[in-house]
Amino acid sequence: MIRAIFHWHAFVEIQGEDFSIFIDPFISGNPKVDISLEDATNHSLLKYIVLTHGHSDHLGDTVDIAKANPDLLTIATFELAQYLMNVEGLKNVHAMHIGGAADFGDFWLKYTPAVHGWWIWDLNSWYTTVAWWVLLEVNGKYIYHAGDTALTYDMKLLQDYNIDLAFLPIGDNFTMGLDDAVKAVELVKPKIVVPIHYNTWPIISADEWEFARKVMLEGVAKPKILNPWDEVVL
Repeated sequence: MIRAIFHWHAFVEIQGEDFSIFIDPFISGNPKVDISLEDATNHSLLKYIVLTHGHSDHLGDTVDIAKANPDLLTIATFELAQYLMNVEGLKNVHAMHIGGAADFGDFWLKYTPAVHGWWIWDLNSWYTTVAWWVLLEVNGKYIYHAGDTALTYDMKLLQDYNIDLAFLPIGDNFTMGLDDAVKAVELVKPKIVVPIHYNTWPIISADEWEFARKVMLEGVAKPKILNPWDEVVL
């Protein structure tokens, strides 16, 4: 059994029988998050952090959580991994890049290109690259976390994986909006789709129920609206 728990914004937890993965653990400054930094840091199952890019609302509290848990593995693309190691001093970091995949034992992960960007300036160097999607396979179930992205026709390639669960941003302004997200559902054709990255702040306000209605009219996926700490069980 796989539990996908929504902690709000783009912070999603994928929980297996004896491990947990935090994707984009944005806690401090997240007005609707349902878990404290202390509870996240002391999470008994937490073994991995997976990042979609380096913007502060996605990198979030990764550094504090990882420093408090030295055995925890943080996974990011090469540039962000270099920042985490060289600037923040993290030791247990696995660097990947777009198009690459790796098997971590508990799960398989592939990074694919999102249409977005990010940068971090550490007073000496720029760390910058494009953002990325995350495709996970856990116990035979495929989970797609789009992070921050615009609509792109490349999403259609994900149909080959028969996605069981997709997390798609709908908040507009910084990412695709509601109607583009519906088109993304048509391209990906996941079994279940959950909207993310909306209503955290007024600038990314969106009507999640209108998104669900439009997805249902298309008839290609089952929409699920999750509040903080709600979950999808696969």
